[in-house]
Amino acid sequence: MGSNATSRKRACDSCHRRKACQTIQCDAAAPQCNWCEHHGLTCTFTRITRPRKQSGAKSTRERIERLEQLLAGRKASVDRPAASGTSPSTGSGQGAAAPIQAQNALPLAPPARSPGASFGKLHFAGYHLGGICSHNGIPFFSTDGQEWIKTRTGTSPAFSTLCALGPPWQNQQHVQQALLSSASSLELPDRHIVDEYFAVFRSSPFRLVFPVVDIVLFRDTIELAYEPCEGHLSAEPIIAKACVFSFLAIMTLLEATAESTAKVNSDACAAKAQFLMPQIVYDTNMTCLEICFMQCMYHLFTGKMQIAAMFHSLACRIVFMLGAHTPSTTSFRVDTPERMGREWRIKTHLRKLFWICYTFDKDISLRTGQPPALDDQYCDLTLPPMYMDVRYCADKWDMLCQGDSEVPLLPGDLRLSIISSKTSKLLYSAEALHKSDAELLRDIRELDDELERWRVLIPADYRPTLSCSRQFEPDSVANTPKMMHIIAIHFEYHFLMATIHHASCRCRAWASCESGEMEGISSSLALSVEASRSTLIYLRAAVHALYSEAFWMIVFYPMSAILTIFCNILLNPLDPKAKDDLELLASAPQLINAMRMRRLTPNEVIHMKMTEEFVSELTRLGRCAVNKASSDANEMATHQTG
Repeated sequence: MGSNATSRKRACDSCHRRKACQTIQCDAAAPQCNWCEHHGLTCTFTRITRPRKQSGAKSTRERIERLEQLLAGRKASVDRPAASGTSPSTGSGQGAAAPIQAQNALPLAPPARSPGASFGKLHFAGYHLGGICSHNGIPFFSTDGQEWIKTRTGTSPAFSTLCALGPPWQNQQHVQQALLSSASSLELPDRHIVDEYFAVFRSSPFRLVFPVVDIVLFRDTIELAYEPCEGHLSAEPIIAKACVFSFLAIMTLLEATAESTAKVNSDACAAKAQFLMPQIVYDTNMTCLEICFMQCMYHLFTGKMQIAAMFHSLACRIVFMLGAHTPSTTSFRVDTPERMGREWRIKTHLRKLFWICYTFDKDISLRTGQPPALDDQYCDLTLPPMYMDVRYCADKWDMLCQGDSEVPLLPGDLRLSIISSKTSKLLYSAEALHKSDAELLRDIRELDDELERWRVLIPADYRPTLSCSRQFEPDSVANTPKMMHIIAIHFEYHFLMATIHHASCRCRAWASCESGEMEGISSSLALSVEASRSTLIYLRAAVHALYSEAFWMIVFYPMSAILTIFCNILLNPLDPKAKDDLELLASAPQLINAMRMRRLTPNEVIHMKMTEEFVSELTRLGRCAVNKASSDANEMATHQTG
């Protein structure tokens, strides 16, 4: 072994892991090097060696240095503690070296190692604090996690009381039996009501962002649904009725339809469509895909993640059955002779439905920790023609709305959805759980580089910033759809930044607590925490521009950020930023309440109240952690001086 190791001129696996934390020289002796011999370890050379991307690593280091300088600059007037270790949220590279041993904080117990980790588990700085429920995507604190909170705060958390009725910030209202029983009356509303909602859809930017139906083909669906029929209904009119009911359920949520159209019970429409849906398994077509996606979208927009995920999975399977995951050669082209023909419109609309299903798929996957339903390897991810020409050109949006444009805007940015998909696979898949720290950090850096390349290509008017100052104010934008697009990509960017770097919390190095080894990892965690701060700061500035129907989609972003900031306060209660972070947490309930909503259902009122109480409890616990750490530090200083 000795000669082979010498010829390879590399350290054994154990010494290689130690290189990040101290200057060592593996002697590669046979059968064991000096280090392995004295520590009773097996001396191996089995790790995977991959070529390094020098430019990417350099770029990431520069980004981390820039952020650390930014963090340090904001607190330049604050006297930092003089000890050797600070928190991962502080700016200096040296201070980030030992995040677990925060200045004057009591030493933490060794983190409990869980048998597995995924995005379905809640980890922070090596601690397994709980999980994300597999059926609704809601984080919860485990018994061990609550015990850790108690040791850091000196008080017991009251989560069991607050969450007695279900997850606090996600509406878990189930379809009421009364609605399903009333679905026996499946008569559609008067035709003019459907026509009014369809007219609103055709003239609204909503149809470009969420192309749930085609503005020409849906007329045929309406005609078929209202066609008089004597005797037994065939499959086609039943499916058409379900599509119209699903469309009404979606449109009644829109703020733009609140005053201009007749009132329709959205829950009843959704329930009636579901009552008719068994027929789609026997006759799968484009209309069936529209139904499944609109049901998914409706339940996402009303806060019912579990039901939405089930309809989404069905929609994605139909996407494959109809071949929408691979584009037609004539899809989206405006110069094709087949343009405006029925076959062309069907192919083009199917491709739009694929992209919107793809966007939702990656969003649901990261929120719930469940595997994606659409595998990128089986999908053609070529962006729609002209997509980039109009996506960041709001001046063209009015023209697109008034005309018969077939260029979809779609939610957010499709390129961010593709990066989200890579993030889920590389960092949070079952395969990712077996990666070494070095492999995990390499993937984090590469994804960070790709996200940064996307950011710098965004026009300045839309471009997210790496970090929002607490005095941040967004530019005033008269075009509301443009403002919503800016808000959406800011939230997505900061969430994706936090998600990418949060994966460093799974590194095994957290258990060793050796300062040199922790430098890169703690810098990565610092990016995750700072991105979470930016989410709340941006929400505070842009809250009054949010569309009410987007509430249950948007509220996930601040809640995810709140959890990260809360855990960071408990980990580093004496960090100079801890008090500012507590102020951010304290302002969160008011921010969430300020997010404009449509008229709340009684169940939503209950869950909004629970959300406020949950965040208030996190704020209380954060204050307890800061007070306890300060008291312990003062007591320790008194003993030392005495």
